[in-house]
Amino acid sequence: MARNSRTSRLPELNLSHVEFYVADAQEQADRLADTYGFTAVATSGAPDGPSDHFSIALRQGDIALVVTEPRSKLHPAHAYVTAHGDGVADIAVRTADVRAAFDRAVEAGARPLAQPRRLEGSRGGLTAVIHGIGDVRHTFVQAPDDDTFFLPGFPDTAVPSEHVGAALLDIDHFAVCLEAGNLDAARAFYEAALGLGLVFEEKISVGTQSMRSQVVQNSSCTVTLTLLEPDPTADRGQIDAFLDSHLGAGVQHIAFRTEDIVDTVATLADRGVEFLTTPGSYYDLLGDRLTPAGHSIEELRRLNVLADEDHGGQLFQIFTQSAHPRRTFFLEIIERLGANTFGSSNIKALYEAVEAERAKSGALS
Repeated sequence: MARNSRTSRLPELNLSHVEFYVADAQEQADRLADTYGFTAVATSGAPDGPSDHFSIALRQGDIALVVTEPRSKLHPAHAYVTAHGDGVADIAVRTADVRAAFDRAVEAGARPLAQPRRLEGSRGGLTAVIHGIGDVRHTFVQAPDDDTFFLPGFPDTAVPSEHVGAALLDIDHFAVCLEAGNLDAARAFYEAALGLGLVFEEKISVGTQSMRSQVVQNSSCTVTLTLLEPDPTADRGQIDAFLDSHLGAGVQHIAFRTEDIVDTVATLADRGVEFLTTPGSYYDLLGDRLTPAGHSIEELRRLNVLADEDHGGQLFQIFTQSAHPRRTFFLEIIERLGANTFGSSNIKALYEAVEAERAKSGALS
């Protein structure tokens, strides 16, 4: 799909970090460290005292996460957590020119939330903020002197060891749930405002339920959003349930990439991560569909890992059980062996697995 002249002129954007607004930053940071192997590298604000927030930055591989707890009703995290519970509030992107990226995004229709500004004590770092989808925002980050580990608001961050963690390398994609009828507008927004391009789309039907999916991505494949909307003519399903519980559009899950999903999932399971299960019949039939590369069907069956392939190669995926009180957010682990899109069978399998978990927990509405 060809991009228009406006999006082609946008500065290239790469993922900087993801900020969660949470009720208890220390609790969430400890969970990410204990179960997923992240390392806390910096703090901002204070859990007690005059600060309006308390934030903890964590890293693993090329993944940077920030968990922010409001310490004042005036901090935006307070309204977010009140409305949605803990969740993804900011998908921040790096750029070589914050002012150009911000100006062109606003020209394309993005609502400005914070004008470009130089951060105190950041050796020249710049940020600006626009509104995204739902209550998700996007911070443009311009790091000083190509500082790979620069995070705005954290002037001094430690560099974690390459040898700690659970072998999570980077963020493969975000899945964003939208209200029915908003998918095309959301895709057009991200094309125009962030310069992302449509790389995949599909309508998935499972029984009497149905949803549409469009995937937008930057040219270097470092920022990928899977946009999802329910089909209002079909029965209600997991996207509707997310929208009801989250009170609007938002990020349903984040996918972390690994080079060896079997080893990584086994490690995470030992750390206490609980994953969705897959019916044994899936693996009984898997060999008729493909021959897994690098992993045996029995290994995949033992760990409930899904397998699929596209024109470029294979991919392996598994989804965690939601630990969110509203069951609105979960994580995915993915390994790609040449595949650069999203296999149809795995998208359908995700939908069916989440439906099975919701039915088991009595969450179907």
